[in-house]
Amino acid sequence: MNKKILRYFTLTALIAVIVLGVWYFTKPYDYRVTFESKTLPGTINQSLKLWVKSLDNSKIIESNSLNNIKQNFNYNDDSYTYNWILDNKHDSLTKVTVNITGSKSNISNRISHIFKNTKLKQRSKDNIHDFMTLLQSHLESHDVKIIGEAVSPEVYCAYLSFQTEQMLKANEMMKSYNYLSTELLKNKIELQGNPMVEITKWDKKKDSIYFNFCFPIVEIDSLPKHPKIKYKTIKSQKSIKAIYHGNYISSDRAWYKLLHYAEKKNIELNSKPIEVFHNNPMYGREDRNWKTEIYMPIKE
Repeated sequence: MNKKILRYFTLTALIAVIVLGVWYFTKPYDYRVTFESKTLPGTINQSLKLWVKSLDNSKIIESNSLNNIKQNFNYNDDSYTYNWILDNKHDSLTKVTVNITGSKSNISNRISHIFKNTKLKQRSKDNIHDFMTLLQSHLESHDVKIIGEAVSPEVYCAYLSFQTEQMLKANEMMKSYNYLSTELLKNKIELQGNPMVEITKWDKKKDSIYFNFCFPIVEIDSLPKHPKIKYKTIKSQKSIKAIYHGNYISSDRAWYKLLHYAEKKNIELNSKPIEVFHNNPMYGREDRNWKTEIYMPIKE
């Protein structure tokens, strides 16, 4: 009886080892890193892309959805593909899985990964640790609070139009702020309210936006014609509102939170947010305290 039991357990263990070996040597990646972050996939997605832009030896090679990004790292002796999978567990937690494959992937290398701290493993640990540190610092630098349903302000404004990458919105605002304000002052046009951004198109797959940078003004019968500056009324809309505190570069983190909130509430939104900025960055106040009201219109 004991021999039969021993034989049974030996056979079971052997089958388990064979199955595990087949899985290990045929899995579609060489090494995997996982971690959790107390934020939404949209914030991780944009933080990851911004981090990659700061690296000399890396680039995004595929980004077909908010929850999946493929990144390439190039080294003198090898290149690696990082497949980032962002799985939102609940409102404030995302599980991040990074499947890593080397260009020299083979059975010999996979055996080495079991017993040695290979270059692929060490470089990947270092890279992902660097990103986690940057992400945590970013999360501590801003906050977003959902207010709920509200009506966006109706204003008459002078504006400049732009098309740019999502992460470069604040850069375009900064470059044009003095120009727009100087031109309005020169033409004796009275300002009325805080600067605004009106998103007219948001391509989430390409991280591309079209937007108007607007200064609310007092509407008068005759306004001077200008080759670049135009005038319009931004009509009020029933919206979901959020308050964002932080640098205007990353105010779009609130966009993702508004979309997530609406999805949970089964509210269909028009992804063309309106942002109202309450602080002038040139006055030197700590950017953690900059305030932005953000309205995401509800589809009617």
